[in-house]
Amino acid sequence: MNILLVYPEFPDTFWSFKHALKFIHKKAAYPPLGLLTVGAMLPESWHKRLVDMNVTKLSERDLAWADYVFISAMVVQRDSVERIVQMCREKGVKTVAGGPLFSGEPDKFPEIDHLILNEAEVTLPLFLKDLKKGCSRRIYATSEFADIREMPVPAWELLDMSSYASMCVQFSRGCPFNCEFCNVTALFGHRPRLKDAGQIIDELDALYRMGWRNRVFFVDDNFIGNKGYLKTRLLPRLINWRKGKKGIPFNTEASINLADDVELMKMMVEAGFDTVFIGIETPDENSLAECNKKQNRNRNLVEDVKAIQRAGLEVQGGFIVGFDHDTPSIFRRQVEFIQKSGIVTAMVGILQAPAGTRLYERLKREGRLLGGMSGDTDGTTNIIPRMDPDLLSRGYRYIMSRIYSPRNYYQRMLVFLKEYKRPHVSIPFNLQYVLAFFRANIRLGIIGRERKHYWKVFVWTLFHRPGLLPQAIIFAIYGYHFRKIAKL
Repeated sequence: MNILLVYPEFPDTFWSFKHALKFIHKKAAYPPLGLLTVGAMLPESWHKRLVDMNVTKLSERDLAWADYVFISAMVVQRDSVERIVQMCREKGVKTVAGGPLFSGEPDKFPEIDHLILNEAEVTLPLFLKDLKKGCSRRIYATSEFADIREMPVPAWELLDMSSYASMCVQFSRGCPFNCEFCNVTALFGHRPRLKDAGQIIDELDALYRMGWRNRVFFVDDNFIGNKGYLKTRLLPRLINWRKGKKGIPFNTEASINLADDVELMKMMVEAGFDTVFIGIETPDENSLAECNKKQNRNRNLVEDVKAIQRAGLEVQGGFIVGFDHDTPSIFRRQVEFIQKSGIVTAMVGILQAPAGTRLYERLKREGRLLGGMSGDTDGTTNIIPRMDPDLLSRGYRYIMSRIYSPRNYYQRMLVFLKEYKRPHVSIPFNLQYVLAFFRANIRLGIIGRERKHYWKVFVWTLFHRPGLLPQAIIFAIYGYHFRKIAKL
């Protein structure tokens, strides 16, 4: 068998970092971890190739070589998926697809030959068994959750690592919380399932042996879902693994209750973590109650963010507008919160309803759905909001124009830089990062309209927090990307 693993292209989005990646001559932020894991699960005797369309184009020659094309995608990659499927049909190549897009909307893809839904660790072996017998079905689905302790090390050998800014590993699946709008629990359940600490070490060893020294993203939707295992098993192993090694800072996603556990934050920093993404969503208590974001309620969220950042973990934040309880004041309040908290990387979107979520089912009963969601933070939504839609759209644009204006963005950088504890781990000397420094000075400090703000923060950091100057340059480059996305 010749198997072509194809990862669809991302549009120009908040998390694509396309405009920022140009500064370090990288083509994509992250590799397709799901497809690399699937590649490792396929028979060793099969020939496998990877085409990540965020890195390279899918050619007719690739399709002529392939017996099957395997596709994995998220909702935001829908348009690229449709183009891939059309190409495969024109060339007569059979398609096999799985991932969140297909598991959430299997009826939307009648042209796919085989759908491997839910968790591939359960459904893919069934497909492979039937394929060998010559009796494969079109749809393989399950309500069973996989034992991720049996997952193989991803097939890193299929990658050109030089094209990526970061690698990925997964430690857990599932989240103990039940936010109404989130499809994580619909896909993976409430009980966090964990890999053995030894598995994570094996995956990191594989990356290290291949020469990787840059960032590694733990893709868990809530890394701290099982704090006990983290503190007694995984983090001690990571701390020990890091001894004598250079580079490889970690980042991940977590819930705001991380701020309650000083010991856990300390251990994460010692293990090499320097960044966490947290779903803040909204400063409005009524809207938090509406979406069942109970872990965020009755807290001083600004102080929680600052406590995490003072511990040495940069907080990246997710924010949502368009809840039923939102009033016109929410737009100003969101801007004020983001500025006060010093969350430099702030992702803001209008509420959307993913298929399979409690929000989707509720709005379906209320007749308030407008079809499938985009999966993007582009100011679109697939719901009929309680607020006047035009007011909601204008309010969203108001937030984006405020938080990513050069003045407010660089001011927020200073709020962060004044309190952040310098990270334990840094990336070793890299020529592209040195060149990125000079590119930033030219593009942002000389040509850019933000040059006054750029040099103000540059000089302040140089004299007051010189160890954080690389971080300040990275933020400045991110800001350039965010303004491009927000069309400011």
